[in-house]
Amino acid sequence: MTIAAAKAEPLRIGPLSKTFTLPTGSVQALDNIQLDIPGGHFISIVGASGCGKSTLLRIIAGLETQYDGSITLGDRPIAGPGLDRGVIFQEHRLLPWLTVEANVAFGLKDLPKQEIERRVRDHLELVGLAAFAKAYPHQLSGGMAQRVAIARALVNKPQVLLLDEPFGALDAMTKIQMQQEVLRIWDVEKTTMVLVTHDIDEAIFLGDEVAVMSARPGTIKKVLPVRLSRPRDRSSPDFVALRKEIYRELFTEAEQPFAYEI
Repeated sequence: MTIAAAKAEPLRIGPLSKTFTLPTGSVQALDNIQLDIPGGHFISIVGASGCGKSTLLRIIAGLETQYDGSITLGDRPIAGPGLDRGVIFQEHRLLPWLTVEANVAFGLKDLPKQEIERRVRDHLELVGLAAFAKAYPHQLSGGMAQRVAIARALVNKPQVLLLDEPFGALDAMTKIQMQQEVLRIWDVEKTTMVLVTHDIDEAIFLGDEVAVMSARPGTIKKVLPVRLSRPRDRSSPDFVALRKEIYRELFTEAEQPFAYEI
């Protein structure tokens, strides 16, 4: 398996704000978001439902282009979708009429057939599904389908991988396995990872740092470094202490309480 991704460049966000115009009036979703994410870094973003986490991810992906402020990858402004950014959603969104290998190859354009076949083979090996290349999505478990989605997102060798609650629909055991799988792939690919999650444990387990967002309009309340060696022990005193600190940050606002997985 030979996978050579381009060296990830810094991702710089903001100051950035976003307002939606609705028939009933305007709603500010994001307010003065500022984040500097080094290339190859893994950042987790947590916050209450409706605080704008997914909106921020859509802006980074280039799927949302109407906003105030700036966002750059390296020295290039992000003005729309691009192959330098991949996205993984909560649902795998595989095309049911295509095989696993065809799903992974779907986004590859203007490449020789041999190169497409090599990339698909390499990335199915990367996620441990080379033996399922000819299978169809309905023949896969939920975790396997998400691994195919990861391979599809990585096959264009993006510098940034955006993960929008990617394990929220999985059972607890599969979720833990997938978290470990993402860390293994991150170690191999050296891709910048931006994870949006409600799960504080997941944010700490995966991230180099955790950005805590306020309730709407979403702002970055605090960015907490995760100074824990890998692999991480979720029951260690330092892990538990950081979990409590993030929990406190989330619940210091005089808002309606929200349910978090802790």
